[in-house]
Amino acid sequence: MNDIRKQGTPFFDASIMMIDDEPLVMDVLQTTLEEHGYRYFIKIEDSTKAVEAIYHERPDVVLLDLIMPERDGFSILEELRANPDTKFLSVIVLTSSNDSNTKLKALELGATDFLAKPVDRSELVLRLRNTLTVKAYQDQLAYYDTLTQLPNRKLFLDRLDWGIKCALRDDTQVAVLNIAIDRFQQVNELLGTQAGDELLVEVSRRLVKSLRETDTVSRGGQEAAWRNIARLSGDEFSIMLTDLKNSSQIVAIAERLRSGLREPFQIRQREIYITVSIGIALFPKDADTTDTLMKHAGAATAYAKEKGRDCYQFFSAEINAAAQQRMNLEHSLRRVLERNELSLYYQPKICALTGEIKGAEALLRWRHPTRGFIPPYEFIPVAEDSGMITQIGEWVLRRACEKNVQWLQKGLADLSMSVNVSAQQFRDNKFPAIVQKVLSDTGMDPELLVLEITEGVLMGDRDRIGDLLFKIKTIGALLSIDDFGTGYSSLSYLKAFPIDELKIDRSFMVDTPADVDSAAIVRTIVAMARSLDLQVVAEGVEEEAQVQFLRELSCDQIQGYYFAKPMPAEDFEAFCLKQLGKDQPGRAKGA
Repeated sequence: MNDIRKQGTPFFDASIMMIDDEPLVMDVLQTTLEEHGYRYFIKIEDSTKAVEAIYHERPDVVLLDLIMPERDGFSILEELRANPDTKFLSVIVLTSSNDSNTKLKALELGATDFLAKPVDRSELVLRLRNTLTVKAYQDQLAYYDTLTQLPNRKLFLDRLDWGIKCALRDDTQVAVLNIAIDRFQQVNELLGTQAGDELLVEVSRRLVKSLRETDTVSRGGQEAAWRNIARLSGDEFSIMLTDLKNSSQIVAIAERLRSGLREPFQIRQREIYITVSIGIALFPKDADTTDTLMKHAGAATAYAKEKGRDCYQFFSAEINAAAQQRMNLEHSLRRVLERNELSLYYQPKICALTGEIKGAEALLRWRHPTRGFIPPYEFIPVAEDSGMITQIGEWVLRRACEKNVQWLQKGLADLSMSVNVSAQQFRDNKFPAIVQKVLSDTGMDPELLVLEITEGVLMGDRDRIGDLLFKIKTIGALLSIDDFGTGYSSLSYLKAFPIDELKIDRSFMVDTPADVDSAAIVRTIVAMARSLDLQVVAEGVEEEAQVQFLRELSCDQIQGYYFAKPMPAEDFEAFCLKQLGKDQPGRAKGA
């Protein structure tokens, strides 16, 4: 892989600071190094200003004279090594003293290398090259992402801190653009993690190219634009923009980045299209510290994703409030199981032709101690993003199976139990074993368990997904495609995988049968299910006309407010016992 940081001959972009009370000596050193291609020099004649200059200029290497009036090189070196920010700065000391004690003291204080005056020109070039070689190797390990070769989070934060200090001095702005690839996980699932890594490398190259085309400045000009970009983690990148005059510059750059990334990527002989969500935070408007600026840029990115992705969002007080609320929600969610705050509600699944109660769908509910009931659409995404959905999902599966066994013992025989399975749960190769253990522990009949997965879950590594599905089928559980018609499934997938049931998404039922298009979609799904010998369930049924329409189509089961809302287990039991033996249950009271 070509290193995107290589710009011409190595090391010539290095910033070299010379600290010496003799200007002529520094001129000679600079002339020698310029002849060998080095370009960036900072000369400090007043040794009392040396440390301040180092903190401000952030050189790559320092050529430090030891014997100077007012302040000698020893005290400068000692102060540098005592500060964590400069503890490992490369310092080559120069002195005309031949005293071995002087050299020993300098090395004990942490000098990187030693040169005697008058400096031999060839020796200077070789020692500087060797010092920069070691520094480059150490920096590569500590400060650069091994995959993309971009600066990592640690180096980016260091440079951002420096950028903020410069902005304070010059009364300018700094912007952080936090960039996240939308739905990157789908690329890993479809093509594998190696293809995902290849995409990340190509994205990093496009970001560098796009930034070179902007008016953003960094030391070394546009050829060093990569210095202001970092890969933070996973599919997240950050860009620092400096010397900004107004927000229109930021908008132009954000649009250029989005446009550059919209062009298809050629990954393993396939065209991959991606979009990105960009969050933008400004110093000093939005934050006055590095950490806060990064946090606010990340919050703006999350908000951009919530707004539909493929867009950019500037940070605002409203976004901060939403981010704080989300953080509080995640904190509370981490303790819901130990605090016993979760519960399951159950919605009946009714036979369309006979009105018989055939089963129930278990639906997760959370009663927060201070906020009351929190809707699933609010906390489920937080659980998924934080990784807690796997643990919560297993809890749901176990409780639902336990309840099904209890109902059987109370005389409610042969009721199926439908349980939603998140994409994260399903991606876990251990999931079939978890299902098997739950069924074994609870004693539930596997044939009464219906695991509902979304269409998007089927779009991945076909062999791996097929293997998981067939393992589940071997256990005896049934498989249902939830929200069918809203995702990516096709006949080829439905034929290849051991699916038992399709659930028509509620969005198609809202205007059915009055809306011709919606009604046509429902007819098509039912017909397709029939041709594949699949059960079909209609969700979101609320009106008599919808029930009659579905009966005419010979839809198998109906689920919706027309019969009953989701209800606690005790109410569901009462509902079932009340309807037991009746052919046509009417509208449930209070539904």
